[in-house]
Amino acid sequence: MVLDLYSRRVIGWAVSNRMKRDLAIRALNMAIALRRPPKGCIHHSDRGSQYCSHDYQKLLRQQGFKVSMSGKGNCYDNAAMETFFKTIKAELIWRHSWQTRRAVEIAIFQYINGFYNPRRRHSALGWKSPLAFQRKAA
Repeated sequence: MVLDLYSRRVIGWAVSNRMKRDLAIRALNMAIALRRPPKGCIHHSDRGSQYCSHDYQKLLRQQGFKVSMSGKGNCYDNAAMETFFKTIKAELIWRHSWQTRRAVEIAIFQYINGFYNPRRRHSALGWKSPLAFQRKAA
């Protein structure tokens, strides 16, 4: 997942059975295609091997991102992302039994684009959804 910290909007995501660099690169490419971020935009992540990989870091450099990574052992640096993962698990994943990975992928797509981004209200956004918050800020 790639999360816009300003609006809490999910702007990139991918699903796989393994947490590897290609998964992270697919999510980042989706975010780049959606947002077309300006040079100097900050990209923050934890210190997972997929984010430290040569290919991921190369893509960040090519796109002109300013790279920021969590401090070693600092779990609070990535709290917004961890909160999102807890939310999607509680509101979607743990509520169903999944027959196929494709079914989960479709459900995640529908959750993000049909509920989380356009309708789910956030206390950090003054009880607005990520899309409503962005529209107001624009």
